[in-house]
Amino acid sequence: MGVVNVTPDSFSDGGRFLDPGAALSHARRLIGEGADILDIGGESTRPRAEPVSESEEIARVVPLIEAIRRDSGVRISIDTMKPAVARAAMAAGATVWNDVTALRWSDESLAAAAELGCEVVLMHMLGEPRTMQDDPRYDDVVAEVRTFLADRAEAAIAAGVARDKIWLDPGIGFGKTVAHNLALLANLEALVSLGFPIILGASRKRFLAALDPSAKDPDARLPGSLAVALTGAAAGVAAVRAHDVAETVQTLNVWAAIQRSGEDKD
Repeated sequence: MGVVNVTPDSFSDGGRFLDPGAALSHARRLIGEGADILDIGGESTRPRAEPVSESEEIARVVPLIEAIRRDSGVRISIDTMKPAVARAAMAAGATVWNDVTALRWSDESLAAAAELGCEVVLMHMLGEPRTMQDDPRYDDVVAEVRTFLADRAEAAIAAGVARDKIWLDPGIGFGKTVAHNLALLANLEALVSLGFPIILGASRKRFLAALDPSAKDPDARLPGSLAVALTGAAAGVAAVRAHDVAETVQTLNVWAAIQRSGEDKD
């Protein structure tokens, strides 16, 4: 899943692709590099990010989705918590709703997802973007995230979302300390065992810099991002969300070839 942020303030590339032409060029490049899904976001969810209006978010993402759809059949995900934005994005050609609130932002979210009939990504987040990194605490982060995701999946199914359209995301960096993130990454099999496809999004995130102080700049976090992608692949996650698509695709393809070679020997 390649990331296209049409925002002025996203943590990694805020403002770089706010211009519609630049965003479309970036999207085309990610498709060429092997992205299976493009995740289009018009509102930053970085720590302490300020919300934007529905109309502004729609104005940022819909023209880009329409432009991508005109020249590509790539799957498009809309990264939003707002049902109105999801509806506009689906009308423009998106087919996946990636919601950091796990369809909790609005009382209408669950019904909207069922009505749209789209795939949904339900993510765990403690609190909301403006406050999520203010001293997050858990008794058992793996168990609590696992229970939350299972409960949200069941709520979506009860609302009419087809089970085979549900993806789960542990929300690395969303209301978690470095230790919380590492615990989740070390125990991804506990989430995979829920039986839903897991998507892992840790690309360029700040906790990588805490592990390697030389990676203060998000652009310097590629090696750490690839380490996380490989950890996810080994645990059986279904997809990784990445800013550096070409490098991630090559890493995962080589890893998969090594795994197949070992299986052939057996």
